[in-house]
Amino acid sequence: MSFIAERLERISPSQTIAISTKARALKAAGRDIISLSAGEPDFDTPRNVKDAAIRAIEAGETKYTDVAGTPALRRAIAEKFRRDSGLDYKPEEIIVATGGKQVIYNAMVATLNPGDEAIIPTPCWVSYPDIVALADGTPVLVPCGQNAGFKLRAEDLEAAITPRTKWFFINSPCNPTGAAYSADELRPLCEVLLRHENVWIFTDDIYEKLVYDGFRPATIVEVEPRLKARTVTMNGCSKAYAMTGWRIGYAGAPIELIKAMDKLQSQSTSNTSSISQAAAVEALNGPQDSIAEMAKVYQQRRDLVVAMLNEAPGISCHKPEGAFYVYPSLAGCLGKTSRSGVAIRNDEDFVTTLLEEEGVAAVHGAAFMYPGYMRISYATSTAALREACQRIEHFCRGLR
Repeated sequence: MSFIAERLERISPSQTIAISTKARALKAAGRDIISLSAGEPDFDTPRNVKDAAIRAIEAGETKYTDVAGTPALRRAIAEKFRRDSGLDYKPEEIIVATGGKQVIYNAMVATLNPGDEAIIPTPCWVSYPDIVALADGTPVLVPCGQNAGFKLRAEDLEAAITPRTKWFFINSPCNPTGAAYSADELRPLCEVLLRHENVWIFTDDIYEKLVYDGFRPATIVEVEPRLKARTVTMNGCSKAYAMTGWRIGYAGAPIELIKAMDKLQSQSTSNTSSISQAAAVEALNGPQDSIAEMAKVYQQRRDLVVAMLNEAPGISCHKPEGAFYVYPSLAGCLGKTSRSGVAIRNDEDFVTTLLEEEGVAAVHGAAFMYPGYMRISYATSTAALREACQRIEHFCRGLR
């Protein structure tokens, strides 16, 4: 009899991490590998943020903090919510965690009971369904097609809600598609949610600063303040400030839920790094110029990748509003055979063979609960992206 808990049978290791690990192993073995699988900015953390961390170390700010975060950081987050979205969260309605993933985990473990359902539009980030399942909940996956810009329609949300629905997830801009919702696009969803008073909303806004062509994303409570009493507004420093390794996620939510999450966190990780928190205060309060500079480069890369992928036979690539991913359809490539004789039966076969034959690492769509596609991250150099897209086109032209 296994001593490993049965709950671990409900989840899988992160498939995005698995692809990145395989790519690194091939590279270490001497292969010429271009990895487009990681969801991580290739920019460095801004100088002012690094300097703030150094000052904190020199000043001895290296002790435990409040579990929910330092007062200075929670005040900075409250001001960020007000400044960017007009949201009124008091510091006591805010929690800081070791990355956005811990915020999600804490919220789900603190609230879900066996049989509770969480609605998750797909394609979705790989961790949402597994975290819900680990917390004894049931993920309810609602497909959102490319013909609708990978965005959820109000009628599909309505149809997915049952008496057991406890949570509705929305990620805008979205990982893996880059799809982002405007205020006008969120209003019909808010109208549905207003009719279902027992449904809580988890809005993951971690890519909100990375949007293009003048697009302005909105968040649920900004569009419909009446939903604030049952919404978790989650964000973090990883993407906008190129601070992935600093592990700072945060959320605003009703104080009863914040207290429950704080209680859970007090018996798991306790506070996140005091040094990272000091850096995050500077990131949120200091100059914001670096975000616009990064976004400008990302937009140029997005345009390049979309144009080049649409030249590859069998691939159709939608142009997203934000984040740093594209999610092209592989429909015209499936059911064929590669140059080396490998049968491309599905999206996983496609990305595995692409890595082996061309040295390009991407993530298959099934990992995001939406097969027939692949995710490409354009958070890498323009030269590498150009070469990778040329290799993808070469691979596609070799399919028979």
